[in-house]
Amino acid sequence: MAKITLVDDDENIVTSVSLALESHGHTVKAYYDGASGLAALENEPPDLAILDVKMPRMDGMEVLRRLRRTSDMPVIILTSKDEEIDEILGFNLGADDYMHKPFSQRLLIERVKAVLRRAGVEGEEPQTPAAAAEGSRAIKRGKLTLDPARHDCLWDGKPVKLTVTEFLLLQSLAQRPGFVKSRDNLMDAAYDDQVYVDDRTIDSHIKRMRKKFRDVDPEFDAIETLYGVGYRYRES
Repeated sequence: MAKITLVDDDENIVTSVSLALESHGHTVKAYYDGASGLAALENEPPDLAILDVKMPRMDGMEVLRRLRRTSDMPVIILTSKDEEIDEILGFNLGADDYMHKPFSQRLLIERVKAVLRRAGVEGEEPQTPAAAAEGSRAIKRGKLTLDPARHDCLWDGKPVKLTVTEFLLLQSLAQRPGFVKSRDNLMDAAYDDQVYVDDRTIDSHIKRMRKKFRDVDPEFDAIETLYGVGYRYRES
């Protein structure tokens, strides 16, 4: 179904996760340190990367940071650290999902399934024709152009490189300018309904997305925050 690269220095986790993923039809390549993992991700990009945080030679956050310079491939971060700051850092660097060790294999499979579905990887459950047509329609809002079929985002003609999750969040907001989307609405737009994420996950994605647009246009202010309510795309 999907090509997945797993980078983790714990042999037990590599073995158990690989077996679980392969039992669902995925092809898994495993690497045991960050440097070799990054090289593999750049040379043979998979459909999805799963990265541990604590690894020799290069930690998972640094792998993710370097990967995001050139790639928007979906990434799930694994960590044994139970600290909020690590999770926020992971999302700010562009992770699509985050799991704390120890985790159940069943939950990981659901997270993988959800991320692959959002990325539109072949082999995941197909959309209805109407939903597929709606989801693939290009959106033009002032300086913003979104083309879901090509995963292209332009601001005033300049490309803005978004992750799958960021693209889906922006698409949800831009579809109805002026209408407020709660964090729950945005979670539904970007995540599978079997996957729980909390408010700060959405906030981290929005923060990173704004930064990307402001790198292109320092005056960017199209995504508005309504404190205690949610977000909306400013009407042009």
